[in-house]
Amino acid sequence: MHDNRALVEKRLKRILGQRLRPAVHRTVAPLSLTVWHVEGGQGEPVPPRVALPGGEAVADGRYVPVEVGERWGPPWGTSWFHVTGEVPAAAVGRRVELVLDLGWEDRFPGFQAEGLAYRPDGTVVKGLHPRNVWLPVGDPVSGGERIDLYVEAAANPRLEGDSPFAVTPLGEKSTAGSEPLYRVNRADVAVFEQDVWELWQDLEAIGGLMPQLPEGEPRRWQLLRAVERALDALDLQDVAGTAAAARAELTGVLTKPANASAHRLSAVGHAHIDSAWLWPVRETVRKVARTTSNVVSLLDEYPDLVYAMSSAQQYAWIEEHRPEVFQRVAEQVKGGRFVPVGGMWVESDTNLPGSEAMARQLVHGKRYFLDRFGVDTQEVWLPDSFGYSPALPQLVTLSGSRWFLTQKISWNKQNVFPHHSFWWEGLDGTRVFTHFPPVDTYNSDLSGGELAHAVRNFRDKGDANRSLVPFGWGDGGGGPTREMIAQARRTADLEGSPRVAIEKPSEFFAAAEAEYPNAPVWTGELYLEIHRATYTSQAKTKQGNRRSEHLLHEAELWSATAAVAGAADYPYDDLDRIWKVVLLNQFHDILPGSSIAWVHREARDQYAGIAAELTEIVGRAQRALAGDGDTTVAFNAAPHGRRDVPAFAAAPVALPSPPTEVVAADGGYVLDNGLLRVTVDGRGLLTSVLDLEAGREVLAGPGNLLQLHQDLPNQWDAWDVDEFYRNTVTDLVDLDELSADGDTVRVARTFGDSHVVQELTLAAGANRVDVSTEVDWHEREKFLKAAFPLDVQTQRAAYETQFGHHYRPTHENTSWDAARFEVCAHRFVHLEEPGYGVALVNDSTYGHDVRRGASPSGGTTTTVRLSLLRAPRYPDPETDQGVHTLRYSLVPGASIDDAVREGYALNLPARLVEGAGHEVEPLVRVSGGSVVVSAVKLADDRSGDVVVRLYESGGGRATATLTASFPLAGVEETDLLERPVEASALVTGGDDVTLRLRPFQIVTLRLRRA
Repeated sequence: MHDNRALVEKRLKRILGQRLRPAVHRTVAPLSLTVWHVEGGQGEPVPPRVALPGGEAVADGRYVPVEVGERWGPPWGTSWFHVTGEVPAAAVGRRVELVLDLGWEDRFPGFQAEGLAYRPDGTVVKGLHPRNVWLPVGDPVSGGERIDLYVEAAANPRLEGDSPFAVTPLGEKSTAGSEPLYRVNRADVAVFEQDVWELWQDLEAIGGLMPQLPEGEPRRWQLLRAVERALDALDLQDVAGTAAAARAELTGVLTKPANASAHRLSAVGHAHIDSAWLWPVRETVRKVARTTSNVVSLLDEYPDLVYAMSSAQQYAWIEEHRPEVFQRVAEQVKGGRFVPVGGMWVESDTNLPGSEAMARQLVHGKRYFLDRFGVDTQEVWLPDSFGYSPALPQLVTLSGSRWFLTQKISWNKQNVFPHHSFWWEGLDGTRVFTHFPPVDTYNSDLSGGELAHAVRNFRDKGDANRSLVPFGWGDGGGGPTREMIAQARRTADLEGSPRVAIEKPSEFFAAAEAEYPNAPVWTGELYLEIHRATYTSQAKTKQGNRRSEHLLHEAELWSATAAVAGAADYPYDDLDRIWKVVLLNQFHDILPGSSIAWVHREARDQYAGIAAELTEIVGRAQRALAGDGDTTVAFNAAPHGRRDVPAFAAAPVALPSPPTEVVAADGGYVLDNGLLRVTVDGRGLLTSVLDLEAGREVLAGPGNLLQLHQDLPNQWDAWDVDEFYRNTVTDLVDLDELSADGDTVRVARTFGDSHVVQELTLAAGANRVDVSTEVDWHEREKFLKAAFPLDVQTQRAAYETQFGHHYRPTHENTSWDAARFEVCAHRFVHLEEPGYGVALVNDSTYGHDVRRGASPSGGTTTTVRLSLLRAPRYPDPETDQGVHTLRYSLVPGASIDDAVREGYALNLPARLVEGAGHEVEPLVRVSGGSVVVSAVKLADDRSGDVVVRLYESGGGRATATLTASFPLAGVEETDLLERPVEASALVTGGDDVTLRLRPFQIVTLRLRRA
């Protein structure tokens, strides 16, 4: 027999696409349509009660007839379609479904129009999208059934357009235009041809497996000949009538069992729904409703389906906006088939959120699942975040979780990660069992190609034989389909295929961990070698997050202090609500700056509202503590003391230090405060920072040098900065103004279409140089950095992360080192050679690069650069345009402890309040060198207990003493959710609590008040 593989495969592809799939639904009657295009609020969604019978849209006669072929839907508009019809007698005894095509394109669901169908009484039927176009009517039908449904259709625009990453105005409603985007293509009553559908699934399974098998493999030829016989048995003029005969030709090859050694794939139904991205948050609320409606319907029909959904926020949206759907979800959660995972409020970014925010993601997420469902989630589920902090293993464990899952590291551009199942060790030594699905997608359709890729790609062969595959349409939502379930059933035990079993994530993890207890260990961060620009894009979003985090710290601290003193009530509900808004905006396409303009506009507005509300909460508590009077009192919310004010306390303002001396010299200025002598040259650059105590020059070249790069990555504009950006650079040295006022030198420059004013300050008594940079930024596709060449020879730099810091090399010895050409840090970067260190601290900058260079006098220098602003044009054409104020400080002679202290001091400045002039004692005092308190609050259970979270910040072991300002009835160590745990750091209780911490250990204490 001649080799006709290519012919058969082409024949199969054409028949599947042009004959089988179209024959699944046989039209038996048309549907009638009317439509109401929502006008109020520019087409913003309305509650279903408005659009359904009894609501004003029906009562006012707003629905008008619409025909197949008519256009609808301006960008971001909402249209309600009323669908009516009758099942004809010709369909009696058959399964009948409605087929609605509102303009779907053959593209991934979630990135274009979508719909959600309702019955007239307001109950939800299911969602509609391009790969799920049907609605159930009856199985079997009796004939004559009346069809009466409403479809809420969302005209979401295609933001990717015909050219990926093309500049588009569609991401902001005010610029998106009003031309209709979609056309009604089909509205029919149809008989569902079960045999045709089953044949389609058979051929998909075989056709997907066949090309994955080796060419000389007999099994491949057996499948090929079976397909050929099946296609020969199919009458293309009577597909429905001959489908069963064609299926019979496939029975033999579909019933051959898999090899005993076949790889085992745990298939988990899933829909990774971005909480915002190429759509606003308001649309995600509807995406979640559409997807979960599909899922609960599938769970009713397919008893073997298991579905996992993360993000407590998304459950909360369903609970609020679609309570009927939420009730069905809750029933399926109780039955164990709708599985909450993740344990976080949203699938957040993990590079950028601060320490407490990262902890609160887990606290709020896990507590929601416990409160609503009694489920204590065990898997931290972050398939799509852009790299993973080394603090996470400890936080996962302290939340009461056991396992971690992500897929994103498969996106690495330079280096292939060496494992798929492994123990991940965090910066404190905690290990968590971790899995990367080798299928390399979190949106699998369980096709033969994807399953085969998972097996080939799995890097732990020989020692382990299990992996997980999340299946279902995601990103924009949709979830699993009945076709995917059919593929799972056919590959459950099929020769040549891995064994696919639909099961819970916990079942996979328990089996995988038991199978591979001595899995390899990966220590430190999981750095993603792509999307490095997310540390910088959308500066105002990042600035709003940083400010909100520190304001929440202040609000909790001073409110707890006032509540314990009996001076004010603790604002539990307000703080809970505000935390949830901040946590939502830490989603991995909001805080990283990779969403459309609409999303970031809303985030900026929310941060402004949060700042105002938290400032009032802080002010209310401080006024209650300060009392009445006209003496200025300084409140210090930082965890370290500052001049005459202990940490977490307040005291009358002290006398100022001797003023800084400022002298004009050589066209510039010299500033001297007795600790540092700083020279600013005639170009406005720092040319010398002399540490007077150490007798040491800090700079190796002009410092605070603003540098501008071209910045057009090859793809993913807002996400990526490619290494070649460093090939061209412009040093910004031209001056508009150079002047001095008191202890500050003012520098003004113009470049391109932008203007920058910098104030360089050497404050009295301060061992740091402060820089305030105000940029009126109007560049396009440019990257602005601030460079500090330091006379420090070191092969590594320390970067603050949550609850500690970690080291990265300053050299590029290996491809792994070179790939980290842009990295994330929180409040500081610290460089140190034996005996001397320098820190660069900031108030809202995350992106950095650190490189070694040759020193003219021999040895090396190290240049630290802060990434200040970018100007990508996709998906937001106006990214970062406008005025920004960014602050950072150079701290000579700094130890790690100094870097930690100065980072907190810059981000938590003292607040001046008029009051009676008495001191306010700190609620708790902690002495112990490198032990830092990250939160002081009242317990979430409203018991009145005081909760203190602290950590060892220096990377060494520490003994600390905690003293409360109130009588203690007892103290216990807890997990992040404030549940008692076996003590690991608590040594003694009583009035003085003694703690012994290991490096970077996080400890949460509950202090019971006597």
